[in-house]
Amino acid sequence: MPPTTAAASPSGPIPLVVDLDGTLIRTDMLHESSVQLFRSSPLATLRLPLWLREGKAALKRRLAERTRLDATLLPYNEEFLAWLREQREAGRRLILCTASDHQFAHAVAEHCGVFDDVMASDGVTNLDGERKAQALVGRFGAGGFDYAGNARVDLHVWQHARQAVVVEAPSAVSARARAEFQVEKEFPPAGRRARTWLRALRVHQWLKNLLLFAPLFAAHQIHDLGAWFDLLLAFVAFSLCASSVYVANDLMDLESDRQHPRKRLRPFAAGTLPVWQGVAVVPVLAAASLAAALPAGGAFVGWLGVYFGLTWAYSWWLKRVAIVDCLTLAGLYTLRVVAGAAAVGLTLSFWLLAFSVFLFLSLAFVKRFAELHMQHSSGQTRAHGRAYLTTDLPLVQTLGVVSGYTACVVLALYLNHESVQLLYRAPYLAWGTVPVMVFWVSWMWLRAARGQMHDDPLVFAFKDPASIVAGVVFGVFLLLGSVGLSW
Repeated sequence: MPPTTAAASPSGPIPLVVDLDGTLIRTDMLHESSVQLFRSSPLATLRLPLWLREGKAALKRRLAERTRLDATLLPYNEEFLAWLREQREAGRRLILCTASDHQFAHAVAEHCGVFDDVMASDGVTNLDGERKAQALVGRFGAGGFDYAGNARVDLHVWQHARQAVVVEAPSAVSARARAEFQVEKEFPPAGRRARTWLRALRVHQWLKNLLLFAPLFAAHQIHDLGAWFDLLLAFVAFSLCASSVYVANDLMDLESDRQHPRKRLRPFAAGTLPVWQGVAVVPVLAAASLAAALPAGGAFVGWLGVYFGLTWAYSWWLKRVAIVDCLTLAGLYTLRVVAGAAAVGLTLSFWLLAFSVFLFLSLAFVKRFAELHMQHSSGQTRAHGRAYLTTDLPLVQTLGVVSGYTACVVLALYLNHESVQLLYRAPYLAWGTVPVMVFWVSWMWLRAARGQMHDDPLVFAFKDPASIVAGVVFGVFLLLGSVGLSW
């Protein structure tokens, strides 16, 4: 652990004092620890206002005592950290000075291995803004240090520093720093915030909500324009609801995502979006979803509520229960079909429901298999945040393949049922969908076994050329079965 006190060097390069939150790391320890407390002990978060009444430093100390953040997993500003290492090698003393609690600060300093000293909040004094400036002046003297920061509150410190190092600061803060202080170096922000939010909201995942339209096609009611309007509203409602849960899930899964080869690049895990904004946007999206759902009718709103509750249960607990997690995922996919039927007042057939359950169960196992396959390839023995070992790969694969082929059998039995005679003029042509479905299930599992599967198999299917062709051919056979052929 780095020393907690050190005298200023009478000679040599002037010390460089470094802020932690938003500067050295692309996140805020107060926000991270609050989210972790909410995940591990939701009722304890009700005490936050009481702790805050004792002072912000006391609040941070309480959170530090009740959470265990892994400093090795935090999203560091690697470019800035590399520059700090260069400064250290040049003989410069580096001081980590932060408003975060000293427990977190020491853990970060120990991990980075470049700091000579640590100054941090101690449970009594919140070391930010003017208090930080006073502490640094008292230790190094006015102009006796350089300071690296990123926020408006750091302007108080730069007023007493010799030079400023501006790290990914907002444009207004950067402009003031350049105008009022001597700037030694500036690290500009990455930018493209709008595109980052699109990634955080998982807009590409909205494609899955096209399943809402499945009952309309299955009932051969595609000519009903009123139903299309209701389903469009349902699509918007489900998409906004899904995005609210995606954001919440990412916040709950910060530590797990940071250990995943691809998920560590998600905006909140990577620190490209602040955690507090994610917390704020979740209820806004949920409220907008409800507003869009109301015109679609009470039955649809009810199913949307079931979907919302089940997704939260999945994010909170069910995804950490083996097998149950995949059953829940299959249920969430199927709920879209059920909700679509409710939105337009259609009654779901047993066949469509059974086909959906088994097909989506297979896709859920594909998703879990792909994650395990990646972690097995990287030498890990278990999936972090999941109840699976990498040795479970063969079983997961077997369960998924069996579920997929069961869906194919259900489809074949449906096409042989007497009700098909009422819906299709040429049922024998609709039978062409069965080998197409067998091919597609086999193809998905082949790609998964080769380690070529996306984290979400439905998103993969919408982008995969072979899957797109299979979908088109499947639709053609259904169309031919419906209209028949004139010979």
